[in-house]
Amino acid sequence: MQKKNFASDDSSESVGDRVLRRVRFDIIRGVLAPGERLRLERLRDGYGVSVTTLREILARLVVEGFVVAEGQRGFEAAPVFAADLRDVCELRLLLECHALRRSMALGSLDWEAHVVSAHHKLQSVEARLMDGSPSSVEQWVQYDWDFHHATVSACDMPALMATHSNVFDRYMRYHLIALDFRGKPAAEEHRRLRDLVVARDTEAAVALLGAHVRAGMEHVLATGKFA
Repeated sequence: MQKKNFASDDSSESVGDRVLRRVRFDIIRGVLAPGERLRLERLRDGYGVSVTTLREILARLVVEGFVVAEGQRGFEAAPVFAADLRDVCELRLLLECHALRRSMALGSLDWEAHVVSAHHKLQSVEARLMDGSPSSVEQWVQYDWDFHHATVSACDMPALMATHSNVFDRYMRYHLIALDFRGKPAAEEHRRLRDLVVARDTEAAVALLGAHVRAGMEHVLATGKFA
């Protein structure tokens, strides 16, 4: 099963890959703000790698949609705006709904157990957030990804899954910048999605996934932070 490590370092990675993940996550959570100039000298000091390595990293993030190349002006963190979120939302659903159908057709008993386990962890974090208890944003992001990825992890299309991972990050970027958890409705939808997936009720699960992701998008837009 794929594990997305948003913040923690993995000793098996190369330095370049580790810094790439750190820069991407700092863009996703708004530490590197939308539209911010990404000055190589400052990034070199902050991330501890050479300017040459940083150029390669930022070029990769341009392809992924997190950075914009400004010709001779260098690089900027990609801007955020409502129309982009709507596009990313629909792209996520296009990929994730297809992957969910494949997983529900092909998934084993172990896959079902993975879905249930991932939801249990997500549910615990969401319960703490709804109770007003301190909880790490990075932890919630990790467990939300873990659950949604678990539901589609039996999909047998690696290229689709890699693209979905990238699009999920772009969608989640808006949630982390907004910093406004949707609360009980989102948690209840996750619980219902778990049950529908385990029951192999494909059409109902796909319909709920669509409603869930679009509701999250509308909640973020309602914060008024994205024109």
